[in-house]
Amino acid sequence: MDPATAPWWTRATAYQIYPRSFADSDGDGIGDIPGIVSKLDYLERLGVGFVWLSPVYASPMCDNGYDIADYRAIASEFGTMEDMDRLITKARARSIGIVMDLVVNHTSDRHDWFRSATGGPDAPCRDYYVWRDPAPDGGPPNALQSSFGGSAWSRDPGGSGQYYLHLFDPGQPDLNWHNSEMRAEIYAMMNWWLDRGIAGFRMDVIDLIGKEVDEGITANGPHLHDHIREMMAATAQGRDIVTVGEAWSATPENALLYCGRDRDALSMVFQFAHVTRFWDDAHGKWEPHPIDLVGLKAVFDRWQAALSDDGWNSLFWSNHDLPRAVSTYGDPGEWRVRSAKMLATVLHLMKGTPYIYQGEELGMTNAGFDAIDEYRDVETLNNYRLMRAAGMSEAEFLAGARVSSRDNARTPMQWTDGPQAGFTTGTPWIAVNPNHADINAAAQEDDPNSVLAHYRHLVRLRRENHIVVLGSYTPIAPDHPQVFAYRRDLEGHALTVIANWTGAEVRFELPGGMDVAGRCLVTNVAPRTSIGGTVTLAPYEAFALLHDRS
Repeated sequence: MDPATAPWWTRATAYQIYPRSFADSDGDGIGDIPGIVSKLDYLERLGVGFVWLSPVYASPMCDNGYDIADYRAIASEFGTMEDMDRLITKARARSIGIVMDLVVNHTSDRHDWFRSATGGPDAPCRDYYVWRDPAPDGGPPNALQSSFGGSAWSRDPGGSGQYYLHLFDPGQPDLNWHNSEMRAEIYAMMNWWLDRGIAGFRMDVIDLIGKEVDEGITANGPHLHDHIREMMAATAQGRDIVTVGEAWSATPENALLYCGRDRDALSMVFQFAHVTRFWDDAHGKWEPHPIDLVGLKAVFDRWQAALSDDGWNSLFWSNHDLPRAVSTYGDPGEWRVRSAKMLATVLHLMKGTPYIYQGEELGMTNAGFDAIDEYRDVETLNNYRLMRAAGMSEAEFLAGARVSSRDNARTPMQWTDGPQAGFTTGTPWIAVNPNHADINAAAQEDDPNSVLAHYRHLVRLRRENHIVVLGSYTPIAPDHPQVFAYRRDLEGHALTVIANWTGAEVRFELPGGMDVAGRCLVTNVAPRTSIGGTVTLAPYEAFALLHDRS
C-alpha cells in the first residue's frame, strides 16, 4: 500500500461512544446526542479520526438500542434528528467522521416490519423474518440457543403457531437475508444515512446474516459474503467511507473474504480471537481463564501475519460488550497508570486501525458491583437466572460478572471528581464507579504524565508516521512469558516496540545479538535511545525506538 494513496481510515484512530453512558445534557440520567456534541472539543484534542457511535435509533431498549424499531428515527432519550444532524456537521468541522452502528441481523419486535409480519404466512413482511413450524412435540423447531441464554425460538405473538428466530433476546427477531425485498430496504436505509453525511458503518454481528438455521449454521453461512458484497455495491460505490464488520467467527483463514482489497467488500474486520481464547469451554466468559501472554501474543501475531499485505485489522482491547482493558490485561491497582499506558503502546503501534473505547484513554476500570441488582445488562441478568438454575452459586456467578459482565464497560464516563462524575445532574441509569474521585478527565486534561496525554501522543504518532500505519510486523521473542515485543519495518527504517507485561522488573535478553540506537517515539517510564544485549525493564515499562533498519 502506497502511503500517498492509503485510505484515510488507515491513519485514523477510532473512538467508540456508548451514548447512554457518555454525557447527559438534560439531567435525566441517560447520555444523549447533545451531550456528545458538548464533548467534541475533547475528542478533537484527543485527535481521533472517527467516532463509532453505538445505536441511537428509535428503540424500546431491551438491549440498550441494539433492538431497532425505526432505522430512520432517533430514540427520544437520545435527542432528535436535528441533534443528530448537528452532531454530524460539528464533528465533520473538526475532521471527525461519525460512523453509525448498523444492526441488520435483527430488528426490534416493535419494528413495523415485525408487527405486520405476525399472525400467519400471508401477513405482510412475513418473509422478512425467519419462521418455522414447531417440532413434533410442539416445542421449538430445533436446538439453536440464544446468545443471551435459552432457546433461540419464540412463538409467533400473532397466534399462527409458528416460531420466529432470535439469536439474541426474544425482542430482537432475526431478519431473513434470503429475502431480496428486505435487503433492498436495508440498502435504501443505509444510503439515506450516508446522504446525511455520516462517514460509514460499523456492522454489528455481520457474520450472522448468512445463517442457514435448518442446517444449524448461524455464523459464516454460505451466502454471507454474497450479501456483504451486494450491500457494498448498493451503498459504498463512489463514496469515501469506512465499513467495519464485527465478526466473532472470523478467522485468519477467512478474513480476506471480509476485507481483501479486491473483494469489493468491507474496509476492515473486527474479530475477537484474543478475547475468546481465554473463555472457559463450559461457562464461557463467566468463568474466564487467566491471561496467558504467550497465547495472547500468538493470536495477535497470527492476525498481523494474515493481513500483512492485504486486508486490514481492527485493533482493540475493549468495547461496550467487553470489560475494561486495564482491569483485564493490566493492573487496576498500584500500576494502573503505567499498565494502561503499556497496553495502549502495544496496541496502537501495531498495523491496523486502533479503537479507543470511551474512558479507556483515562484508564477507567471495571465497575466492581457486589450485587446482582446493580447490573442492568440483559445478557448478565439472563445468564444469572440460567446459571443459578443450573447449580452455580450466586457468589461464583458474581465473581465472573465482576470480571466479564458487559456492564463493566457501561458505567458512566468519568468527566470530573464531582457528583455523578460530571456525567449527569440527575440520577444515572447505572451507578457511577466510585473511583471517579481519582480517575477523571478533568484531572488528566493538563497533566503531561497522564494516561490521557499518552493516548493523545499515540494518536498523533499514527497520523504523522508512515511506519506506524504501513510498516511490516515481525514478532520478537514470541515465546517469552513476560515481554510483548515486535518490530515494524518500512523503507529502511524500523520501529522496535518492547513492553513488560508484568508488575515486576524483568531482565529481557534481546534475541540474535540485537543492538540498535535511535529516537524514542514513546515511553511510559524514561526515554531510551539505545538497546542491546540484556535490557532491564521496569514494571509495566513500554517504549518504542525508531532506528535505521539493520
